[in-house]
Amino acid sequence: MVQVPSTMLPLGTEAPDFTLPEPATGRTVSRSDFADAPALLVAVFSNHCPFVKHIADGFADFARDYAEKGVAIVAINANDVEKYPADAPDEMAEEVRRRGYEFPYLFDESQDVVKSLRAACTPDFFLFDREGTLAYRGQFDTSRPSLDTPVTGSDLRAACDDVLAGRAPAEEQWPSVGCNIKWKPGNAPSWFA
Repeated sequence: MVQVPSTMLPLGTEAPDFTLPEPATGRTVSRSDFADAPALLVAVFSNHCPFVKHIADGFADFARDYAEKGVAIVAINANDVEKYPADAPDEMAEEVRRRGYEFPYLFDESQDVVKSLRAACTPDFFLFDREGTLAYRGQFDTSRPSLDTPVTGSDLRAACDDVLAGRAPAEEQWPSVGCNIKWKPGNAPSWFA
């Protein structure tokens, strides 16, 4: 398993516009659907990645807790489903049912949204404040599949608490680590090594 870190998109970057399908419901979800939310969290996920599987249940709990506090949450899968059929839209719908996700899990077939985030790995997290500017990017917590550390979501929970209270999260933010995004042939961004 190859570990790839986040690129750490610059803080203050504006949230990307998106309109993407939600395979579990058949509806389309847009950034504008969350215009009144005090914060928007975009998680870059996949079904097959061991790093995502490691935190998936903890992230589902986190999402329930913070949705109640008003944080809008979406997860986006952009992997090449030709080469990685476990990440295909029908499998995404099954993952939603299996994990009990209560947030939209969206499919970025063009890979344009994840490129605009400079996402590099799954999982990768991007928290935008009420004004739609990036306040936090990085890890869920210090837990990894190879470590005997509990999955708590402590880093992301602290960042959400700060944003909801109108404070800037801590300046020191640690990159997420996970599986590289599976780019389509010829679609990998120039910054992707």
